[in-house]
Amino acid sequence: MNQLNNAFTLFLSLLVEATPFLLLGVILSSLLLFFVDERKLIASMPRHPFLGAVFGSCVGFLFPVCECGNVPVARRLLSQGAPAPVAIGFLLAAPTINPVVIWSTWVAFRDQPEIWVLRILFSLSISIFIGCVFSTQKDLGPLLQRAVFRSRPRKFAEDKPALLQSGSYLLGQSGTPLPLDANVLNTPVSQNINTKPLSDRLQLFVENAIQEFRELGSILVLGSAIAAIIQVVIPRDIIISLGQGPVMSILAMMLLAAVVSICSTVDAFFALAFASTFTSGSLLAFLIFGPMIDIKAIGLLLSVFKTKSIIYLFLIAGQLTFLLTLFINLYVS
Repeated sequence: MNQLNNAFTLFLSLLVEATPFLLLGVILSSLLLFFVDERKLIASMPRHPFLGAVFGSCVGFLFPVCECGNVPVARRLLSQGAPAPVAIGFLLAAPTINPVVIWSTWVAFRDQPEIWVLRILFSLSISIFIGCVFSTQKDLGPLLQRAVFRSRPRKFAEDKPALLQSGSYLLGQSGTPLPLDANVLNTPVSQNINTKPLSDRLQLFVENAIQEFRELGSILVLGSAIAAIIQVVIPRDIIISLGQGPVMSILAMMLLAAVVSICSTVDAFFALAFASTFTSGSLLAFLIFGPMIDIKAIGLLLSVFKTKSIIYLFLIAGQLTFLLTLFINLYVS
């Protein structure tokens, strides 16, 4: 009974912690949808793989969202034809490269400035590298979920009305969700959105945000429940006991980061509890890997990417995190 109570408490804490940032991400996604000329926005993004990855990673600084709130925005960018390096860079860097997280990390590790400095540098490096890797995939069809891929413009330069899909549907004039396919482009609601009266756009904005929040919120609930159950079933003492030495400490903290699924805005204070017993490299591994890949966010990522794409992200991010933080343990600490 105690385990059930603990699991329920953990579930609620994860949900309460992540929901505001998911809502913020949905709001940003809907703002892009109804108040920004997305064709001009996408056209201004760098097409060069490296510059696009740098641009996307740094744009995260303007959107203070965690690993839940960044998914709707990244999905929005991909569905509108944004270059893959830009969207991937934003997806991976935004939970860490934003003023809220940078500030919280500095407060937690004020006596260890190398922690928050290296967290920024390593997170940027990993997100830029992975963004460049994904740029080599010219056809994104095998990587993206069908709904997201089908909504991408076939040819960016051609003159088409702005795509208004969000998630897997678009609200029609009757309030009925429309499937995300090319036929939606010819519906009146998807044309000349920027010329509609402000009151109409505000109404569409609210309705769209509610629909997308329902879709992603249900996934977040499931992911939070799984993360809470795993934390109860697998005693944390077992994970901590593995954290001995330069290698095992990193692996243990990466595993802990994926299991606890703590929000990036407060994870620095969680990691601070291990500062006296774990190596600097393992603390960095927790702070870098957790915001990129955790159990809670996998369900949200599945709304954008196919399973094999998430496996690629997981493996590349994990390997780079391990190598960079192992270097810190062996040659710096």
